[in-house]
Amino acid sequence: MNNTYTDLVRQTFEFPQEGFEIKDNYLYFNGVNLKALIDKYGTPMKITFLPKIGMQIQKAKRMFREAMKKHRYEGNYYYCYCTKSSHFSFIVEETLKHGVHLETSFTYDLEIIRKLYERKKITKDTIIICNGYKTRSYTRAIARLINNGFKNVIPVLDNKPELDEYRKLVHTREPVKIGIRIAAEEEPTFDFYTSRLGIRSKDVLEFYVDKIKGNPKFQLKMIHFFLNKGIKDDIYYWSELNKVLNIYCQLKKICPELDSLNIGGGFPIKHSLAFEYDYEYMVNQIVMNIKKACKRSRVPTPDIYTEFGSYTVGESGAMIYSVLGEKLQNDREIWYMIDSSFITTLPDTWGIGEKFLLLPINKWDSEYQQVNLGGLTCDSHDFYTSEEHINQVFLPKLDNHEPLYVGFFHTGAYQDQLSGYGGIKHCLIPSPKHVVIEYDRNGKLVDWLYAKEQSSRSMLKILGY
Repeated sequence: MNNTYTDLVRQTFEFPQEGFEIKDNYLYFNGVNLKALIDKYGTPMKITFLPKIGMQIQKAKRMFREAMKKHRYEGNYYYCYCTKSSHFSFIVEETLKHGVHLETSFTYDLEIIRKLYERKKITKDTIIICNGYKTRSYTRAIARLINNGFKNVIPVLDNKPELDEYRKLVHTREPVKIGIRIAAEEEPTFDFYTSRLGIRSKDVLEFYVDKIKGNPKFQLKMIHFFLNKGIKDDIYYWSELNKVLNIYCQLKKICPELDSLNIGGGFPIKHSLAFEYDYEYMVNQIVMNIKKACKRSRVPTPDIYTEFGSYTVGESGAMIYSVLGEKLQNDREIWYMIDSSFITTLPDTWGIGEKFLLLPINKWDSEYQQVNLGGLTCDSHDFYTSEEHINQVFLPKLDNHEPLYVGFFHTGAYQDQLSGYGGIKHCLIPSPKHVVIEYDRNGKLVDWLYAKEQSSRSMLKILGY
């Protein structure tokens, strides 16, 4: 039996796959020669492959367009980018090249909106969905945008008193467009029964009649719905979606200006070569269910909004490490020690046990073995010992020819936001260098260094030394 790493992968998965191929025993990521990048910049290294963002956006737009055509759906589809998944300017601006709108979560997001407007990346007609439980500074920033002529800012009410803030702060002649977030029921395995975000479903109709209906200052335009578990083909998801559709239809009969249903985010991304998810089927089912519910209640179908974050940017990212050495800690546990930390660079692996797509960059023609991966911090949880499809990690054996390089792929969402970009890290492990890859005007792939590896001087300055 063959026992090289190439044999292992090809016996286990269909390979090559979209975005991954082998040339001369080196891994290429979306056509990018990763070994050449390592030779140029070194490790550890964070990579952002910008073209993948547009590919994801266009894929979703196409699927909703085709599903709406198939079901003769009367309504529009709006793709909103969830900025909290990655706030970097080059990422947000890349999304905007593909005709998306934006969703925000906190006060400082609206400073980004202001900067984007100054750079002429958005206009005052761009749709800005403002989510979250809002502080006073957040509601004031929302009101400033509305007062300054941003026509499509839609604050989504997370609680009833929030409405009073806009009543006091907004001074426009046109009514304020608002949304209401429905507090969804969580999975039975969750720590609590009902989401902490949103207004209880049984309170929504009464709240609309008492506080919004007939009030010339406000227009209820949108119902918002999101499940922490994401968009999955199971009874739980379809049951919660139908509950929200029933509320939408009831409201639409007494609220003619209501015309939008926001189903949030939740499309999964590939975290394993074994990943399977029928995106087109799910989009078709969502569109069909919305149309059926509205037809049954004899109300017009709403415009559909999504707020994809991980789906938009997740598959554009990668983290590349070198294996510094091998340790045998007992009779059978082999440890490969990487030149950074999982806690500081991929915090989801530590915080929620997330699994990313792990592949070696080189040595595909070498024999493989079961290993554990260890990070540099002194924390006992700084390790990676299993993949999404199996409770083990297999990687090529080390030799004296060249170091083993390993990559964690589809890491582009949330990791910097959770670990903090720059600043102070556990055990003072520095933030890695960050390389951005994109196409130039001639269609050629180019790479550039967005940030060098964090220096000791910058850390010590923060610490007061």
